[in-house]
Amino acid sequence: MREKEKYYETEKAGIVFLAGSIAALLAAVVIALGILKNPLSLLPCIPIAALAAFLFSYQQRKLRAFCRDLERLSQIMVAAAENTGELPPIEYRQGQMGLAFTNLQKLTTVLQSTQAAALQERIYLKNTISDISHQLKTPLASMKLFIELLAGQEVPEKQRQQLLLEAGNQVERMEWLILALLKQARIEAGAVTFEKKECKMKLILNTAVAAVSYLTEPKGQRVKVELAAQEGSELLFRGDGPWLTEVLVNLLKNASDYSEEHSEILVRAEENALYVRISVTDYGKGIPQEAMAHIFDRFYRVDTSVNPNSVGIGLSLAKTIVEGMGGQISVRSREGEYTCFRVTFFK
Repeated sequence: MREKEKYYETEKAGIVFLAGSIAALLAAVVIALGILKNPLSLLPCIPIAALAAFLFSYQQRKLRAFCRDLERLSQIMVAAAENTGELPPIEYRQGQMGLAFTNLQKLTTVLQSTQAAALQERIYLKNTISDISHQLKTPLASMKLFIELLAGQEVPEKQRQQLLLEAGNQVERMEWLILALLKQARIEAGAVTFEKKECKMKLILNTAVAAVSYLTEPKGQRVKVELAAQEGSELLFRGDGPWLTEVLVNLLKNASDYSEEHSEILVRAEENALYVRISVTDYGKGIPQEAMAHIFDRFYRVDTSVNPNSVGIGLSLAKTIVEGMGGQISVRSREGEYTCFRVTFFK
């Protein structure tokens, strides 16, 4: 349909131009003949000459408008190429020139979106590298100090064992940091494909609880697991079981760090017609209100005195995984009473 409109418009312009040319030629011939024979014969030529003048003027105006449009298109293209911010406004036009303006606007919009996305990626990469550098600086400096102490003088056996233990803790901290960041980067880059298959929720919860037993058992913490399935059925989760286990491990680590010794941590999974939800609740320090908005930020820690070896990336990684799987994660807390993280997958 659009091609037909282009064709008819081109034909119309050609006919107008041809008619004007013929009229001008006839007027010139008739005027010449009238001058030679009879001046009164010029009278019929006046309408023809007027028509020729009108058509010539019309074509001139069309040509000037076309030149202005070309200049306008050139300005828009220069603004887009120089990325000077907002483009000049593009008013509505009809015909082929209007189509050219519309397509140019689409092209420049796509280019600006691409440039904005590339800029955001550069900023993200710069901030990530800065964060990693900052996080690695402390454990590396600590390890350097431990090595100097061990190599520079005679160190009592008890102190030597303590220094080696602290050095091992710093190595584990760096290992966890690098692995967690690699996982998060792969997910954010779309390099991870989450599986969609039915998994037994009880097995996922028990696996996660067992994975953090090295933290909870020495502190005498009790992890209670509850399942609330629909009547007469086993609670199943359709998704990626290992990645969901990773999320729960991070939430349980956080719950253990911020809970007192001999306290209880509740892990509850429930299902209804709308969603499957897993919650991890501890009855420890809670989260201050001003910290709630930053709780999922990378490297953010509510209390740096809790678990000095923590790097503050577990909750950020959990959020990235959950959202990558199409779910939602939220937190509710009351300072000094409880903290509850909820992971929800809608059906």
